[in-house]
Amino acid sequence: MTPRQTARRAERAPVAPDRPLSAVEVYWRSLGLLNAFRLASVIALLASSTWLMPLAFASQAAWTAFLWLSSIYTLAGLAFIAGIQVRRPSFDVQLSVHATTDILFLVSLVHLFGGMRSELGILLLCYLAAAGLIARGRMTLFHAALASVALLIEHTLRVIEGVAEVDDYTSVVLLCLACFAVAWSAHRLARYARESEALAQQRGEDLQSLAQLNARILQDVSDGVMVVDSQGDMWQCNDQAARLIGERPDYPVPLSSLLPDLDRVLREWREDPYTPPGLVQAATTRKTLRPRFVPASFTMTGDILVYLEDMDRLRRESQQLKLAALGRLTANLAHEIRNPLGAISHAAQLLDEEAGGDALTRRLTRIIGDNAARLERMVADVLELNRRDRLQRVHIRLADWLEVFLNDVRQVEDIPIEVPCDCPPEAEVYFDAGHLHQVLWNLVRNGWRYCSKAPGSLTLAVDRGDDGRWRLDVRNDGPPVPVDAQTQLFEPFFTTESKGTGLGLYIAREICAANSAWLEYVPVEEGACFRIVFEVNDGEKG
Repeated sequence: MTPRQTARRAERAPVAPDRPLSAVEVYWRSLGLLNAFRLASVIALLASSTWLMPLAFASQAAWTAFLWLSSIYTLAGLAFIAGIQVRRPSFDVQLSVHATTDILFLVSLVHLFGGMRSELGILLLCYLAAAGLIARGRMTLFHAALASVALLIEHTLRVIEGVAEVDDYTSVVLLCLACFAVAWSAHRLARYARESEALAQQRGEDLQSLAQLNARILQDVSDGVMVVDSQGDMWQCNDQAARLIGERPDYPVPLSSLLPDLDRVLREWREDPYTPPGLVQAATTRKTLRPRFVPASFTMTGDILVYLEDMDRLRRESQQLKLAALGRLTANLAHEIRNPLGAISHAAQLLDEEAGGDALTRRLTRIIGDNAARLERMVADVLELNRRDRLQRVHIRLADWLEVFLNDVRQVEDIPIEVPCDCPPEAEVYFDAGHLHQVLWNLVRNGWRYCSKAPGSLTLAVDRGDDGRWRLDVRNDGPPVPVDAQTQLFEPFFTTESKGTGLGLYIAREICAANSAWLEYVPVEEGACFRIVFEVNDGEKG
């Protein structure tokens, strides 16, 4: 099964408007069709009775008996309609009644038309086969036995009346054997039909399960995945691919209308699959994507699985690996620095005490003390970062939590103005409360340091992104971060202040990463904006 077929089935399976008929419903529908054939046959016989009378009946009494017999058979067929509609009595009982009625009617016709020489007995084989197939093999031999008994009784009556020869029993016996042969064949065909039906149903369930599994795998892949056919039409894509391209179109859709660059690269790859595809850019989201093509078959002209990797995410992951290694290195260095740093600070204090009135010595010892204190803060920050895995994540209602937090930070940091906070009441995140307090305190303090100190110059806002994640923005009207500095903003020891350690934003991002969140700088038209993107809560997934 090709990916496009799987995609089609996966799309249709949850919303299929037509439910397959069950086995019971198929039985009853088949019985209704057989009854319709019964009524059509007898009506045709009645309509042609005018031409049949002078040719086939020996007397007026025989013709009258035929009319009565056909009328009774027609009324029986009409009565069967009601039983089929209400499904009472059971299917097996109704089928046996139908078959018995057909046998009696046909044997009576054989008797009226001159016995076995009329060759109407062949019609019994058709009705027995139909009844056997409808019953899926059940009761078929019983119906054959009933027909055989009826034929033998009819011929015996004709022999007693002297209108038939004893030698004609050979034809009757052969017809009875034919009835059993047809019944046995119908039984075997019905058994084969049941087995084929069960196998087809099992294959259908397996196919549906496979389609659902494939669709689930597509959704769980971290990269964007699309299925593109040989005509360049996209038949399926997962949620990640829809986020990367900025929309989820109706299938099928030409790839050239969504991602012209990708369509061009795919055509070039079909012509030369040994050339690595180049990067493409999504027109809507402006994201840079790296495609990877995997044929769904052994040819390059069939369906293609297109994997889309977000280059921004890859760069972030690469940066995270580099920073994690650097963090381990700095943690080890911090341990090695702490002991000699303590000795330096202690020696500076002793020199300061021994300096007496020497101004130069006091100034030098003060410089030593200030820089030692700065190094001590840096070491403390690094060691605190190394203990970030000791977290206790809880569900936090941001609206209530931010109200308490802003009151605390305004008092401690001496912020005289109100800090507006736009937060939906239903916003809830899963985060270590102490870590969130530490990260947000750092962002608010930095924002207050660089803003104009006017009302509304520092704001907080919470909203939900297209991917379902809650986002917390800390925005100020101060100068924006230079473009050349944005790539180094979260690297350790990068700072624009002479007294800064360069670890504040780095530690904040590492703490967010430990809580499955992400801290990033968002360029805005005026001012600066730092954003925390939280993890999707378990209750909000799906």
